[in-house]
Amino acid sequence: MAKIDIIQLAKVLNLSKSTVSRAFRDSSDINPKTKERILKVAKELNYQPNHYASNLREQKSKTIAVVLPELANNYFTQIIQGVEKEAKKQGYHILIFVTDDDISKEREFIRSLANGRVDGVIMSASGESTDHSYLEQINYEHLPIVLFDRIYDDIDLPKIVTDDYHSSFTATEHLIKNGCQRIAYLVINKELSIGKTRMQGYEDALKKYKIPLRKRLVVDCSNSYDENSEIIETAIRKQEPDGILASVERLAFSTYYVCRRMGLKIPQDLKVIAFSSLEIAGLLHPPLSVVRQPAVQIGEKAAATLLKQLSGDALSENEKYVIMQSDLVVRNSTQG
Repeated sequence: MAKIDIIQLAKVLNLSKSTVSRAFRDSSDINPKTKERILKVAKELNYQPNHYASNLREQKSKTIAVVLPELANNYFTQIIQGVEKEAKKQGYHILIFVTDDDISKEREFIRSLANGRVDGVIMSASGESTDHSYLEQINYEHLPIVLFDRIYDDIDLPKIVTDDYHSSFTATEHLIKNGCQRIAYLVINKELSIGKTRMQGYEDALKKYKIPLRKRLVVDCSNSYDENSEIIETAIRKQEPDGILASVERLAFSTYYVCRRMGLKIPQDLKVIAFSSLEIAGLLHPPLSVVRQPAVQIGEKAAATLLKQLSGDALSENEKYVIMQSDLVVRNSTQG
């Protein structure tokens, strides 16, 4: 059977082209029985709607971009899952862009995406620079942007974050209550919004229990496993911490490797807790205590926030800055 177009299908059904089109867009302003008849006849005649052409006419790509600083962190993989799940509900596809924590890449991506390639952007900022003025040049009516996790405080955009201060405070307090007095804080970038917030929670927990802040126990790490292994081993040998709070999961993994190499036992010699959404954290030896962020839900919320804007609806004040709650999951790495 020769392929038919929407005009021919409308003629067979004795309906207008716009009515047939509304049936395939799942529009609410069409009689359900009429929609059912349209879809039934379309299937019989092997009609396939051209969504791409329809999107062009509507000047919509039905695509949203997710801009991430990295993919190695399982947290961001789960974010993608959440975004994709929510986007799919409304017929959107996603494109992934990775900045490698490079502000120039971030700037280039956003500027290129502003040409209409996507309808909106969900972004976790690189945080490499204090100059984010390029974002102020974007027309947010044409390209709405939602920030999550790593955000720019000085840019007025919708933001989805977790309770990083409270989580870091609680994790540090947990180590203190389990006997730790020399707690090292492992961080990759203290200047990132999350790095600063988690650092403050760590410092305030020490202050509450009258434990002096030792600056050498704040350990600056990198994105390289090899470099981190050397940095962490040096810190353990010289500063002799009895507890470690890792601000990202990869630093906890490096700590495990270092302890094994040094012959140190977790938690007897060193207690370890980390921010991590990794499901296999409980399978490590010993199982790793974590601050577990609701990564999938963050992705869903960020996508829902963006899609609401794309539908033409205004965000309420509560939707412009959302704080989601993390869980403290206590396992063997901090007990005993």
